Amino acid sequence: MTAVEVIEEIKRLPEAEQKRVIQFAQSTNENRRLSPDELGKLARQMVEAKDSAEADRLKEETVRGFYGGQAHG
Repeated sequence: MTAVEVIEEIKRLPEAEQKRVIQFAQSTNENRRLSPDELGKLARQMVEAKDSAEADRLKEETVRGFYGGQAHG
């Protein structure tokens, strides 16, 4: 099954089931380590952020992406 087919199947699910799929995908994504390219992109966005709150959020995301799982420190 291709990604497009999976997405189409998810669209056919009842809303409650779609939410479960979304929560699963988000939790899976939050726990994975990011590639060097992804980390570099986040670091660049963090440095260029105009808002300190956004810079802090991007820093946490970068740390989480480096270690995988929850932010460390």
